[in-house]
Amino acid sequence: MNTNDLKIFEAVAAHGSFTRAAEAMFTVQSNVTARIKNLEEEFGTALFKRSSRKVALTSAGETLMHYSKQIDHLIKEAKEDIEKSNQLNGQLKIGCIETTMAFKVPNMLSRFTKAYPNVDLEFKSEMRLDLISDVKNYKLDAAFVSAPINTPELDQLHIKDEQLAIFAAANAPELEMLLADQPIKIIVFDQGCIFRARLESWLNSKGIIQYKSIVLNSLEGIINFVEAGLGISILPAELIAEYYKGRKLKSFPLNKQLGTMSTVLIFRKNVSQSRALKAFVEMNRKP
Repeated sequence: MNTNDLKIFEAVAAHGSFTRAAEAMFTVQSNVTARIKNLEEEFGTALFKRSSRKVALTSAGETLMHYSKQIDHLIKEAKEDIEKSNQLNGQLKIGCIETTMAFKVPNMLSRFTKAYPNVDLEFKSEMRLDLISDVKNYKLDAAFVSAPINTPELDQLHIKDEQLAIFAAANAPELEMLLADQPIKIIVFDQGCIFRARLESWLNSKGIIQYKSIVLNSLEGIINFVEAGLGISILPAELIAEYYKGRKLKSFPLNKQLGTMSTVLIFRKNVSQSRALKAFVEMNRKP
């Protein structure tokens, strides 16, 4: 077995086809078939379930995939360490939710690139569960997500606590009257968004289970819709105060339990960290 065998193995799993895997790896199907057969003989078990339409990983294949990704990660880390100069270099892929991407990333990027100009820093905005999955599966080096995190494979660093509030248009009536106007309209991101989950939990605590959701994919869009009186939303109070203080919005405070959101930086546990990731974690660690 060599590392190329594992790359072919991952390609077959990703494409669900020996033929498409061969095309992706710029080789012939017979070579892919032979490499997979050798792996299965070496491990003494079938790695794929084969059908006329596609192939899929067996439980043994899932196990090998887990270790294959770790091996690939370690090889990349070894190359970076071998090639490193006196200055820190390499690449970091960091994930975050929409509000972090829009308003905190520029400052993070500025601070980190000034300190480590030879590190390529790439940010990706996704929903919370997708970010957690991407860190676990080596698609991201780290991610900023809301706590709590109860994933044994991941370590976490507390970043900050934020206060959330209900926001409505400036000319909206008091909260009791807003809630009495049925059906309530809420302006939210898609399913998986922490702010949407908090808003729905808050409505349920008020005995409200019927409401109309207007789903948008940008923070700017949500604020525009709320300002126009099309519904209510939950957002970080500090964010609105700092970046949208001139907008025609009214806020309503939440209780501490529902209104406090803790942000943590997550990264893989028990895996050798690159020097770049160690530097990024330390830069975000509170003194």
